Amino acid sequence: MSKIADFLKAGCEVTILFADLHAYLDNMKAPWDLLEHRVKYYEAVIKAMLTSIDVPLEKLKFVRGSSYQLQKDFTLDVYRLVSLVTEHDAKKAGAEVVKQVDHPLLSAMLYPLLQGLDEEYLNVDAQFGGVDQRKIFTFSEKYLPSLGYAKRGHLMNPMVPGLAGGKMSSSEEDSKIDLLDSAANVKKKLKKAFCEPGNLEDNEKAITIHRSPENGGDVVYKNYTDLENDFVALKLHPGDLKTLVEEEMNKLLDPIRKIFETNPELQKIANDAYPPSVKNTQTIEETTPALLDMRVGRIVEIHNHPDADGLFIEKIALGEAEPRTVVSGLRGKVDRETLLNSLVVVLCNLKPAKVRGIESRGMILCATTAEKIEVLRPPANAKVGDRVVVDGYEVPPPTGIPEVLNPKRKHWEKLSVDMKVSQTLIAEYGGNALLVNGESITAQTLKNALIR
Repeated sequence: MSKIADFLKAGCEVTILFADLHAYLDNMKAPWDLLEHRVKYYEAVIKAMLTSIDVPLEKLKFVRGSSYQLQKDFTLDVYRLVSLVTEHDAKKAGAEVVKQVDHPLLSAMLYPLLQGLDEEYLNVDAQFGGVDQRKIFTFSEKYLPSLGYAKRGHLMNPMVPGLAGGKMSSSEEDSKIDLLDSAANVKKKLKKAFCEPGNLEDNEKAITIHRSPENGGDVVYKNYTDLENDFVALKLHPGDLKTLVEEEMNKLLDPIRKIFETNPELQKIANDAYPPSVKNTQTIEETTPALLDMRVGRIVEIHNHPDADGLFIEKIALGEAEPRTVVSGLRGKVDRETLLNSLVVVLCNLKPAKVRGIESRGMILCATTAEKIEVLRPPANAKVGDRVVVDGYEVPPPTGIPEVLNPKRKHWEKLSVDMKVSQTLIAEYGGNALLVNGESITAQTLKNALIR
């Protein structure tokens, strides 16, 4: 939206296409009458967004795709393209925007053709979109001249990842922040957002961090490199960055919320476009600590991994028929004698994964800093197989604790960013203690350490 603002401020004529026919072809997820409401909604919110940042709207216009895509000339051009385009080229063009399956619907194959023809029928000089549109742009440059139409310019911007870490999905509420989300909703969604400690590739950038006194107080960075170095060194917690994003996001959203809050007509448009029954058509498994199968285990065997100097292969008794094999990165960081026959906390429902050829069926939870690792310790009254719970999240979800966490939902990645050791050495999630039989899980010496 900021780039559209740049175009308008530069004096460009900007046309925003509401591709309602494209949306309908997307497995008919939205009924045709609902799409009419959504066209009105998006026009209203886009104008509100641009108005909130003082962008002139005189050269902005909105066009609904079905206003021309159902006409004779456009339909004829679709047939002309169909006679030229191979299945291979159509699938390749839509690879990053259309779900790829072995036997795609014809609607998915038509998507790139329609988008290419839009350039001609909107009479534009250039098309602007995300980098995920690159292959469709290349497709348009190849095939439009075959119909006698001019080749257009194409401008792209990077894709901002969704809150779950990958591409944002409109069908997943927690993967995005809606323009009319309340401040409380923004806080809730960012709290669960994916932000891997020390990972610069998949996380957003920030400049200034506000923190509570007990977490070190406010810190101001005069250059981005210092912030980057502190994040890699784990001196900044993902929660610190989320607080910053929450504050800045609400600054952007407040003016938009106020425009809608003071206009009953806009409120009706929003409710018609996204009625509660539509928002909740899919039941999405909520990310909560109650999903985690954490248990007390005893390490009964330890072997060095034959192909990796930094790995142990542990056999851990967890109250099951046979001990589980777990591969850990504790070799060289925690003494073998400290681990053997000791009680540990094991996350048991991660998807089994091979680590250097050995299948690992769990993860030993540890307090971690850049300099040191300590295994979390259960209380003295704990027994092998006892369940570890987070205070306040003891009740299992309605469908029960999953045998394996859904890797696509990234539950552990989202939850782990809020797991750390307190000032009093208690293992916590979001300030709530990890408990076994009502007693706390603890670290030996590492205060304020991340739990991994």
